[in-house]
Amino acid sequence: MLRRITFVLLFFLLVFNCTVNKQPEFLGLENIKVINSNLKSITLKAEALFKNPNDVGGTLKTDNLKVYISDKEVATVMSDEFTVPTKQNFTIPLIVAVATDSVLNEKNLGGLLESLITKNLKVQYKGEIKYKVFGYSSTYQVDETQHVKIEF
Repeated sequence: MLRRITFVLLFFLLVFNCTVNKQPEFLGLENIKVINSNLKSITLKAEALFKNPNDVGGTLKTDNLKVYISDKEVATVMSDEFTVPTKQNFTIPLIVAVATDSVLNEKNLGGLLESLITKNLKVQYKGEIKYKVFGYSSTYQVDETQHVKIEF
């Protein structure tokens, strides 16, 4: 009986000493860049930067994060669940491969040709990143646009 009471007290002590006062803070996207490009595909990488002040982690998932090039939706970022580290800043890599023929169409051909001549692409990440911990969930809205250098 004493052992059971000790276990319950220890459990509550651990649970109430852990800080879970707020969800991790989404600081934004950084380092959007082209990591590979050829005539068939363009591979983009961005880093979602977070700060977690809590003693517990949780998980983050990017199910509905869209990528736009020159204002045209070209891909959706799909990733495995990412484990959130405790009490630190961290980044989540967002990598997506885009087929170059999905970027080409008659409506945005002029803008794309200009992008290829200047070797700059307008890349936008837009959507949600979901956070879960102990049955609680919330979402972060992402809407970040940058011009990135491309080389063939």
